[in-house]
Amino acid sequence: MNLFDVYPVNEINIVKAKGSYVWDDKGDQYLDLYGGHAVISIGHTHPHWVKRIEEQLEKIAFYSNSIRIPLQLQLAEKLGKVSGKEAYQLFLCNSGAEANENALKLASFHNGRKKIIAFSKSFHGRTSLAVSATDNKNYIAPVNETENVIFLPFNDEEALEDCFRENGAAISSVIIEGIQGVGGINIADDSFLKKIRSLCDEYGALYIADSVQCGYGRSGKFFSHDFAGVQADIYSMAKGMGNGFPVAGIIVAPHIKPKHFQLGTTFGGNHLACAAALAVLEVIEEDKLMGNAVMIGKYLRDELETIPQLQNIRGRGLMIGFDVPEELNPLRKNLLWNQKIFTGEAKPNIIRLLPSLALRKTDAEQFIDALKEEIENMVTIPNPAR
Repeated sequence: MNLFDVYPVNEINIVKAKGSYVWDDKGDQYLDLYGGHAVISIGHTHPHWVKRIEEQLEKIAFYSNSIRIPLQLQLAEKLGKVSGKEAYQLFLCNSGAEANENALKLASFHNGRKKIIAFSKSFHGRTSLAVSATDNKNYIAPVNETENVIFLPFNDEEALEDCFRENGAAISSVIIEGIQGVGGINIADDSFLKKIRSLCDEYGALYIADSVQCGYGRSGKFFSHDFAGVQADIYSMAKGMGNGFPVAGIIVAPHIKPKHFQLGTTFGGNHLACAAALAVLEVIEEDKLMGNAVMIGKYLRDELETIPQLQNIRGRGLMIGFDVPEELNPLRKNLLWNQKIFTGEAKPNIIRLLPSLALRKTDAEQFIDALKEEIENMVTIPNPAR
């Protein structure tokens, strides 16, 4: 049997990882500034995270949600404390797509409406409803097509107001990433998020803060939406929540009341997942990683601004993007093959940095030095992608 070939892959076999570094089967060391799509939040194989999982594995790894799982309540309490959302309610699941799927479904249950507002360049997942609210036709199969999603320009307050005036009674929810990840590190204006909040309040819709990639401290605040000083009705989470262990969830404002059998999951909130997620929150809190994200993120953005060939440097915390001119299009591949540094991309010419929140300044300095070297080589002597 062959693998179903849906991923373009680099021919690198990673066999070991520690902190912000990974090693392949040949012994070559790579600096990881991508973290597997922003998943690695506290560093690869963090010892506290490993210990938490190992200890839990010796007790019980899994049982279903048909029994009481005290670890879920412990996770809810810790998450409420670290995020500042102690009055919210936690529902656990497995992936970001599933989190957004449940958020959209719960909003529709709550107000009995069908219409969803989403935005240009959005990415909310690949499952049925989440992908329907994703602005990429390549991901949407005919079975996913629906007239219930209205796409509007990102950060366009006038278009948003017009849409609510025309469709307000039918709008169930507005879903928005505080910082678009796959879309290219586009930051939602604070005023735009405030406008979403006020219009949802006026028309009885729910504000869903997709924090799958931009949440869990990556921006320097626990949720990037917090920069706007607003409270969403539902926040979705995944990616950095488990530091590589599959775990996700939504937190739900107290005015939204649960009903039995409304939502459900087989694997969500299992014992191992909760242990991994608790370890992540404990390390974020103990090691003050949100503060580190602010400090190292500022250093990176400041240094990137000094490189004249780069354009439109942007981001918050350790969620950073910049544009590469056409003549430097091979830059990301050259960083990987020549400098042994993993970065991310967004089409057509955007490089994304999504490292561990524990990234050290020496690691950041290594990247900046390597980036300058690679750009200098490409500008003076054309260096095609390998």
